[in-house]
Amino acid sequence: MPSSKELFLESVTELSSTYPKQEAESLVLWLFEHFFNFRRMEVLQDKSIKDDKASFLEALQKVKQEVPIQYILGKAPFYGREFKVTPAVLIPRNETEELVHLILKENRLPSPKILDIGTGTGCIPITLALEIPEAKVFGLDVSHEALKVAMENAMLLDAAVDFHQADILSADIPYPDLDILVSNPPYVRELEKAQMQANVLSHEPHLALFVSDEDPLIFYRTIAEKGLKALKPGGTLYFEINEAFGQETKELMGALGYEKVSIYQDLNGKDRIVYGCTP
Repeated sequence: MPSSKELFLESVTELSSTYPKQEAESLVLWLFEHFFNFRRMEVLQDKSIKDDKASFLEALQKVKQEVPIQYILGKAPFYGREFKVTPAVLIPRNETEELVHLILKENRLPSPKILDIGTGTGCIPITLALEIPEAKVFGLDVSHEALKVAMENAMLLDAAVDFHQADILSADIPYPDLDILVSNPPYVRELEKAQMQANVLSHEPHLALFVSDEDPLIFYRTIAEKGLKALKPGGTLYFEINEAFGQETKELMGALGYEKVSIYQDLNGKDRIVYGCTP
């Protein structure tokens, strides 16, 4: 049976034909932590591996085939917590953590009423509910399978969030008098598929990713229009956006009557969030 260091180096070599070396090392370390409870220090100390390697090697081959590691392990980190993920939901992204952080920083209400549209894993409303314990939080999604994952995450993390199934393009927002409305809707244009990583394109749900080239702002326009009725006066609408449409999204919200509309750039300096208040 190989030592931890030997297995680590062999595994990194195995993935290096598919991933850059640094990414391969990070992926192997993630597998080591999951299957052997070994962190980098245990690997460097060259400890012996007593656990069965079969599950580890099976997962390694899936990673080599570019299956996202979060789907293989069934979990993903978000804002300091672990969320269940399945191929029915998008994997939570770092940029969405920035969206949640901005909402928490801007919020001044002790018990805001919050709705997340296109909730997926439920990572946004669940995190907001746990960070603002007195908040009333809701999540909406068109996908029944996604809502099953979101509800399981709420249960596992003991978060008080109510979920509702609806297609926002055809249904009204079912919650009135909101203080905060947030959405990370589909925003990748079909024409951008060629620029996407294969593991995202082949495995993550297209329903949650893509929007038509002809009307890429359809979700933003629809949610912003319906948000005018659902939000209280002075309530705030937050969007995570396609970096290519920051100015267009800002102008759309301004034209509908939202005030103090701002663009927030992510840690990579890209337009990532647009937000504004109802009059």
